[in-house]
Amino acid sequence: MGSTITEKILARVAGRDRVRPGDEVLARPDFVIAYDFPGYTDVIFRQMRDDFGIERVHHPERFALFIDHMVPTASPKEEELHIQTRSWGREQGVPVYERKGIGHQVSAELGYATPGAFAVHFDGHVSQLGAFGTLAIGLRRNLLEAFVNETVSIRVPATVRVNLTGRLQPGVMARDVFHHIVRVMGPASCAFKVLELGGELIEAMSIEGRQTLCGQAMFVGATTAIVNPDQKAVAYARGRSRIELDPVSSDPDAAYERVEQIDVSELEPVVVVPPSPANTRHLKDYLGLAVHAGYLGSCASGRIEDLRAAAQVLRHRQVADGVSLHVVPTSQAIMSQAAAEGLIQVFSDAGAFVSSPSCDYCFGRIATMTAGQRAVSTGTLNVPGRMGSPDSEIYICNAAVVAASAVAGEIADPRPMLDG
Repeated sequence: MGSTITEKILARVAGRDRVRPGDEVLARPDFVIAYDFPGYTDVIFRQMRDDFGIERVHHPERFALFIDHMVPTASPKEEELHIQTRSWGREQGVPVYERKGIGHQVSAELGYATPGAFAVHFDGHVSQLGAFGTLAIGLRRNLLEAFVNETVSIRVPATVRVNLTGRLQPGVMARDVFHHIVRVMGPASCAFKVLELGGELIEAMSIEGRQTLCGQAMFVGATTAIVNPDQKAVAYARGRSRIELDPVSSDPDAAYERVEQIDVSELEPVVVVPPSPANTRHLKDYLGLAVHAGYLGSCASGRIEDLRAAAQVLRHRQVADGVSLHVVPTSQAIMSQAAAEGLIQVFSDAGAFVSSPSCDYCFGRIATMTAGQRAVSTGTLNVPGRMGSPDSEIYICNAAVVAASAVAGEIADPRPMLDG
């Protein structure tokens, strides 16, 4: 019997010939990634020294820190945290990446998304590196183990394989596909498992679309998500990868906990209604609901194909009076590409506010809503209080829907506004 890609990667980093679901192993991450955030990295730095007496991390080239929250800072306390992170990085010889964009995206751009690699973070959205065939897992509170040891203890997860078939209709994007998966399978359907994505839709989908799917793995309860690397993934990694590894893929006779088949041929744009990311609904059932804010960005949906879709809707149109539309590219590289393609001009002419990459809009630190307001968003969550007042509402949708709704001043179907 063969092995899944997850089992092959964990076997390599655990120094074993093979592993099986349920095995307890000590695995050496190829990459340890984090962003500075109060209660996480500052605590890890202190515990390393005070609780474990460790002055230096093992092999600092494996580590990467990102400053992508509280950017720009709004208080001396926030800047003090960034100063601490920069200082720690210099002392340790660990790179600190600042003002380059959201770390989950920038880590891919900088070569930490290597097919066949094993990466850990405390934030589960690192799973989007799975689009490149990287096993990327959020360890949450116990990332400290990776800072004080060369290995982390992990139980090998079982894998649920999902084959996506069919072609997407115009106006339907990867974001709709993921939320449809949640609707079909359920929010706990892959609890503590790896979601392995494949099928003809994945083969046809862009790397960016795959990142959107993989980055939301936690919303089906999955530990992470992964795609077997193909030529698209290998080509992206070529010249970027920080380590040399042979890409691996699941064997044809690999054992899965189960295999699901989902056809997206008839899928139309969806909306995820508050107060839970599990509430996927048909967009058409919510048309006409007034909106006050739009957010296009986040680690899930602020890439160039999202910006192109929004610009297609916004070109020669205006954001409605009383609506604030915030466009936040996921990285500086993406922002530069958007500028070169003229997309930033389109957003500006339409009356949108375009910001440098930051996580701050997604978790409500910037452009917060007050009670009674409603947003359409490509952010990661729609729980009460995520973007301001707990009495405001967030409706998650794709980038084109955000743009169309900002123009209409109400939740709107983008398809009549798309020119092809």
